[in-house]
Amino acid sequence: MNETPTAATATERVSLGLPRRVAITGGASGIGLACAKLYLEAGASVGIIGRSQAKLDAAAASLADAAASGGGSIVSVAADVADEAAMAAALSDISTRIGGLDALVVSAGVALETGLLVPEASVESFRKTLEVNVLGAFIATKAALPHLANTEAATITIIGSDSGFVAVPGMVAYNASKGAIVQLTRALAVELYETHGIRVNSVAPSIVDTPMARHDLGDELMDNPNFPLQSAEDIAWSVAYLSSRRARAVNGHTMLSDFGYTGKSSFPA
Repeated sequence: MNETPTAATATERVSLGLPRRVAITGGASGIGLACAKLYLEAGASVGIIGRSQAKLDAAAASLADAAASGGGSIVSVAADVADEAAMAAALSDISTRIGGLDALVVSAGVALETGLLVPEASVESFRKTLEVNVLGAFIATKAALPHLANTEAATITIIGSDSGFVAVPGMVAYNASKGAIVQLTRALAVELYETHGIRVNSVAPSIVDTPMARHDLGDELMDNPNFPLQSAEDIAWSVAYLSSRRARAVNGHTMLSDFGYTGKSSFPA
């Protein structure tokens, strides 16, 4: 007889080794929002960061039940991930309000001018893509460091993309930015583990059903995809694993989540 799943007990949640105090950039929607929900259900207190306070308020309201069921809290702070001063203030505020930081999830990202080939793509959009996706990840890491450094077994997990490994025409800026995330993850992992004991990893998914993907690809294709499609919740579980103490030896790794696509040989067999 099938049994109805029940919520994990406090003991079971602790046994997963998940962080208890988490800050998430890009937390108002998509993968960031799914991560916030998972951590809250596991009993964590979570601070979400985004550019729009209205969207953050809506996200926080949607997470109220998850926070109540897990026994943690949800707070939000509006800040631009590419603004160093704003991010430092936002992460300091979150750390104060939830009692410190055990983990940072960097989920903020953009994909500008998708579909435009090099002659049509603007230098400004290329620069902005790198500013948000790469510089933003560095700024968030630097701003969180003073808080994470005070925590045993702290982690940083960055949301990358399989676009850091494969490319298609019309996505040169996005491809370049996500390729940079792979090496940024390694560089941060080597330095921060040696100096502060902080592990840094990233997740590189193929297409995920998020508002950004729907904006770029359209609802018709996303509702009837001719390719394997992941949910934001799928990626949240990968992020949770990498941030767990159960993954204590995993550092500097980019976890591809692409149904094995990049592993397929072009050999005609």
